[in-house]
Amino acid sequence: MTYSRGGAAYGRGANAYARVGVESGVMSADPHQLIVMLFDGAQAAIRAARIHIQAGNTAEKGKSISKALDIVNNGLAAALDQEKGGEIAERLASLYDYIARLLLAANLRNDEESLNQAERLLEDIASAWRDIGQQQSA
Repeated sequence: MTYSRGGAAYGRGANAYARVGVESGVMSADPHQLIVMLFDGAQAAIRAARIHIQAGNTAEKGKSISKALDIVNNGLAAALDQEKGGEIAERLASLYDYIARLLLAANLRNDEESLNQAERLLEDIASAWRDIGQQQSA
C-alpha cells in the first residue's frame, strides 16, 4: 500500500516536472520555436492515439486525438496570419482543416491509416518549418 502511494507520488512529481519543463520551454521560445513545439505536440498526441487504438483503449485514444485536434485547430490554424500570409496561409488553413478531418475519421473508425496520413502531413509541414528556422539562425 505504501509502495503504491509512493509510485503515485512519483508519477505526480514526474508530471509536474514535465509541465515545468514545457512551460519553461514555452516561456523562453521565440514565435518560430512555439510553432515547432505545436507540431511536436500534435505528432506526439497522434503517436499516443495509435498506441491506444492498438491496445483497444478507446477513452485514451479519444483524449489523444482530441489533444491533436486542439493543437491543429487552436494552435497551428489559429496562428496563421491571413493578411500577411496570403495564399500560403490560405493553403495551410485548408491543409489543417483536412488534417482535422483525418483525425476525426481516425477517432470515429479507429482508423490507423487516417492517423498515419495526418502524421505524415504534419511532419512534412513541420520539416519545412524547421528548415526555415535553421536558415534564419544561420
